[in-house]
Amino acid sequence: MRFVATLTTLVLALTPLPALASSCAEQIGTIERRLDSAGAVEIAGLKAGHSLQTGSPRGVQGARLDAPSDPDLISTADRVAVARTLIIRASDEDQRGDQRACENTMTEAKGMIGALP
Repeated sequence: MRFVATLTTLVLALTPLPALASSCAEQIGTIERRLDSAGAVEIAGLKAGHSLQTGSPRGVQGARLDAPSDPDLISTADRVAVARTLIIRASDEDQRGDQRACENTMTEAKGMIGALP
């Protein structure tokens, strides 16, 4: 009986567990897809190494033609470029395990992106 318990413990200890994605890694992926959307490409152009993301089941069907009511939400190529650098920083923070810093950086990146068309 003791052998079975030891064997079971050993098997459980050596069984690989699935890698869990952090909530920050999910946010990074979402914002990266958003920066490769048609609206972002319209504002900042398509960057080398990126591909245009189309066909999102949650995507809006048409772009809004009116400007955002808050002028700070207007997207520009410069703001999108800053958001891309913030995403790189957030990825580094996520790899280091600093979730709070990663989430703060992602909040800043979302603010920089603003309202994409």
